[in-house]
Amino acid sequence: MGFVGVLLTPRHPPLTCRFLWDIWNNTWYPKAADHRHSDKTWYVVDATDKILGRLASTIAIHIRGKNLATYTPSVDMGAYVIVVNAEKVAVSGKKRTQKIYRRHSGRPGGMKEETFDQLQHRIPERIIEHAVRGMLPKGRLGRELFTHLKVYKGPNHPHEAQQPIELPIRDKRIQKQR
Repeated sequence: MGFVGVLLTPRHPPLTCRFLWDIWNNTWYPKAADHRHSDKTWYVVDATDKILGRLASTIAIHIRGKNLATYTPSVDMGAYVIVVNAEKVAVSGKKRTQKIYRRHSGRPGGMKEETFDQLQHRIPERIIEHAVRGMLPKGRLGRELFTHLKVYKGPNHPHEAQQPIELPIRDKRIQKQR
């Protein structure tokens, strides 16, 4: 309700007044209607000649909803992102041959290693998924947000019914220079 306290001013004797803290409470928390699945935006991005890290960073920002004025860290407010042409993503420097992806089968001696180039030929979707997953929260919310990423090898995707729009990318350095 409020705080009852004593108001001391230089000219007046002590007065008992009631402070209503609700006047100063400007905290806003999103209601369930503000972040339902039905009205989420769907974006599509072509990964052709885009730098992997910069692309993944932009995707993670839109999946979390950090581009929105109503962003709240503990709430799923982001959009769905569709990535096409995952096999054409680019990396800078010598990462094509030196970047190593590791996975473990869970058995003794089950560590498998492969380079970026090998993984790109085998499962190109996993490269973008791995990069974006590392930029999302680690926990229940992060696992839920990761389901909003859809990565496809070629130029086609099965989400035309959602009418995705082009992902707005403001970073000029995301395109690989030839």
